[in-house]
Amino acid sequence: MYLTVDSRGAYIHVKDNMFEIIIRSGVTEQKRLFAPSKITTLSIGQGAALSGAAAELALKYNIDIIFLDSFEHPVGRVWFPGLGSTTKIRKAQLLASVNLEGLRIAAQWLKAKTEGRLDFIVRLKKHRPEKRRLIDESVSILKDGIEKFGNFDPKLHDDPQGVLRGMEGSQGRIYFSLLGQLIPSDFKFEGRSMRPAKDHFNAFLNYSYGVLYGKIEKALIIAGIDPYLGFLHRDDYNMLSMVYDFVEPFRVYCEEAVFKLFSQKKAALKHADKILDGFQLNKEGKMLLLEELTKVFTENKQKYRNRSQAVDNIIRLEAHATAMRLLKLEFNPSDFEYIFTSDMTESI
Repeated sequence: MYLTVDSRGAYIHVKDNMFEIIIRSGVTEQKRLFAPSKITTLSIGQGAALSGAAAELALKYNIDIIFLDSFEHPVGRVWFPGLGSTTKIRKAQLLASVNLEGLRIAAQWLKAKTEGRLDFIVRLKKHRPEKRRLIDESVSILKDGIEKFGNFDPKLHDDPQGVLRGMEGSQGRIYFSLLGQLIPSDFKFEGRSMRPAKDHFNAFLNYSYGVLYGKIEKALIIAGIDPYLGFLHRDDYNMLSMVYDFVEPFRVYCEEAVFKLFSQKKAALKHADKILDGFQLNKEGKMLLLEELTKVFTENKQKYRNRSQAVDNIIRLEAHATAMRLLKLEFNPSDFEYIFTSDMTESI
């Protein structure tokens, strides 16, 4: 279970070896008990407080504690100190990040993301015959993107990172432009907007991505992979570059969940509040979305390597598979020379 506590004035402490959450509102007080064995992630919003004993109990049961900012993005976390692998993985990850092998891996993740999105919109076409022509145009472009990502050779480009980012951006604009035209007319949107969201759909999507980032970061850390050392996204202070790389194939699960809420008319104007220059989910909207995301990540099964798995398990398995892949890499010295020369040219 993924437990999020963001009510203002909420307090989490320990009672009878269980988490007790106390929420005070005026003269009223609500109390709920949660068994630690049932919780995998505990998210704490800005309005809530956590006791030291509760933090200790969470660590004892290997519960990931995530602290959220006002946009519900993770800004800090506490986890069990044992890692799932050795420093050899991070050494291999560092080597891959400064040579072309990392970009080859990133291209495969982008290919997988585009394949997932293609499958999603093809399924949407079955129930929208009036939009068939519009969807077919996007399908053709996404198929072309899959081929380009699959055949991507970083040695053929002066700026392979820039080329990959450009390809990904073009595919994303086509995809979100299509989704913006397929949802109910009251919520149509033109494309992606982040901080802040310019519309209700993006407010839901941004929050769902925030939930997914937390899952990805935890899976990478447990697998022994550094979440800050990426292959495609730029390295910057406090930038979770590997999280933003590795998350790509899994974004479609959030996109499908959010689209479902709008297409089934469960999402409403009341679920997001107007803020400066945009919209932000309110408590009711978050509860609605988290309920749907719980189904997507923990209850609904997906076929993975000839077995039915929850998406949460697939994320963890893929993180470990990536760690093993990094350990088996054989690096070509010419790839290092290419990257180092490129970096020095840009800095002159």
